[in-house]
Parts: sequence; structure tokens; C-alpha cells
Amino acid sequence: MAVTLAEVAAQAGVSPATVSRVLNGGYPVAGSTRTRVERAVEELGYIANGPARALAAATSDLVGVLVHDVADSFFGILAGSLQGALAPTGHTGSRRLAVVCNTEGAPAAELAYLTLLEGQRAGGIVLTGGAVEDPEHTDALATRITRMAAGGVPVVLCGRPPLPVPAGLPVTTVMFDDHGGAFRLAEHLLTLGHRRIAYVAGPQGLSATRERLAGHRAALLRHDPDLPEACAALTVHAAFERSAGYDATRELLRRGAPFTAVAAANDTIAMGVAAALREEGIRIPEDMSVAGFDDLPFCVDTAPALTTVRVPLREAGVLAAQLVTGRRPQPPGGITTLPTELMVRASTAPPPTAGSRP
Repeated sequence: MAVTLAEVAAQAGVSPATVSRVLNGGYPVAGSTRTRVERAVEELGYIANGPARALAAATSDLVGVLVHDVADSFFGILAGSLQGALAPTGHTGSRRLAVVCNTEGAPAAELAYLTLLEGQRAGGIVLTGGAVEDPEHTDALATRITRMAAGGVPVVLCGRPPLPVPAGLPVTTVMFDDHGGAFRLAEHLLTLGHRRIAYVAGPQGLSATRERLAGHRAALLRHDPDLPEACAALTVHAAFERSAGYDATRELLRRGAPFTAVAAANDTIAMGVAAALREEGIRIPEDMSVAGFDDLPFCVDTAPALTTVRVPLREAGVLAAQLVTGRRPQPPGGITTLPTELMVRASTAPPPTAGSRP
């Protein structure tokens, strides 16, 4: 038979109302009392009736976390950090259940999952990854988020731009400085002496792709107003996958235009770039410099280690969890931009001397 709230209260020597306050969180309860209740919960194996609590409170302890691809290290790190921060050790009353929804970057799937989460009376929503920049989808997403937030459901947009929602709603945006990171990466290559820099951008129509490509081009423009146009023919769009980076590099090599460095829109693409170059006997970095973006864990173990831009994924996950649970107040204007950091490693070097490959 399931343990009841009254039995927990008797075990802890408090009233059922006090047990409820501890379990629901957000209520002032003395530290010693909270400890007795949490100990009783653990000893008796009490499990709260989630559906009943959701009906009573109009929301549940469920937090929906929408990702493009849970198998992608970028989203795995972000979602894992967020989930861990939703269940802080020693704080039974403030724990939340994270439900990770894999959208594969499809706008229709994003909306469908939000409908399901709304039906489950989710107590919070976190949307991660670059946003699909389609006006129709943006309007539909803003309408859905506005309705949920107006009903008291906190929403965090993590790694994507803000949505056009009314002011005063519990909707917070956590952005990465993708533009600045790409700018500093291109500037690093330019400082080394590279001028013919190929760029393997992400998928078209995605906010992260736009920001990173814009930062790259801004650095070229600052160095030489003619460089962006000169390097335009060396830009290829590709999916955020290793195979796409490989195919894009093969295409760049087929075009025949010379280049001495390749900047990739993410680290996974950069792995494909490196594989295609090695297949042609092109050494890294002696013949060609290669750089990525995100600073995923494998970057330090590649040979040579990959120069990249660190995106603070773990920090963003913790921050998103704090915001969606109300443990941290909304920032002014509802927007926080987390800095990115250039990580210079062995995969970039000055360009080869005249007559060297490629």
C-alpha cells in the first residue's frame, strides 16, 4: 500500500500541511523541520501523486526540455547539466522531473511537443538550440509560448534569440555570443596570416548559423573590405554533422579555388573537414589550418587538438534550470548573453609558404 502524506507527517512529527510545504517548495520552512520531513520521506519511501498535485496546482513538477538531437554532444551536455541542476542534492522539495524531447530540428515537432507538454500541465519549458528563422513558425511558436507563460508556466529560450512575446511574462532568453566567438576565431586566423579562409557554415535558416557566419564575415571586413567578397566562393552550408563537413570539404576542393584555412560552424563539422583533408594527403596544420566551434570534449583528443570557440554549455544548463524553477530572478529585459571563449590549440598555424600545398 502506498505511503500517505499523513504517515510522513506522523513520522516527522509535523502537520500534513508542513509536509506539503516542504514537498512543494517555495514556502518558508525551518531548516530542522525540513530535514525531519525529508528524512521521513526517504525512510518511508513516500512518492507524491504527480497527477493529483498537477490538478490541484494547475501545473506539475515536469519540465519539458526540447533539443534538436539528444545524441549530439552539444545538446547532451546542455540537457545533462540542466537535468542535474533541476534536482539539487539535499533539496527534495524543489526537485523537478526533466522530460527531454528530441525534435530533430523540425518546427512541426517543436510545436507538437509543446502541445503535449501543455496537456501534461508542465511546470516549465526550456527550448534549446538555434531557432528556425521562418516567420510563420516564429509566429506560431510565440503564440504557443505566450499562452503557456500567461498561464504561469516559466519558459526559457536557451541558445536562441528572444521571441516576440508580451512584456511581463515569465519568458527568459539565454543567448550565446556566437557572433563574437566567430569574430575572434576569424581574427585569430587572420592574425596568423591567412587570407584565403574557407568557411563551412551550418544549415541555412537557423539563428546560430546566421550569427556565426555574420561574426566570421565581420572579422574579414574589418581586416580588409575586399575579403568577404573574395572568400564568398569559399563558403559552403552544411548540416551540423561529420559527414556533412566531409562532403562540404570535398566540394571546396573540387572547386579548385586555393585556401589555407577552414573554419567550421561546429566541432563535429570540423571532424569531417579534417577527414576529407587527410584523405587528400593535406596535413593539419602544416598545409591547412582547421578550426571548429563549441569546444566539445573530444576537441582536446583529436590529433592535432582542435582550435575552437568554447560555448558555456554546462553553465547555460545550470542557469536555465535556475530560471525555469524560479531559483534565480529574470534578468533585466529578460535576456542574458553568455560569453564565448577562443581556445587556441595545435590545429591552427601560419599558412604554408609559397609553393607548398594546397
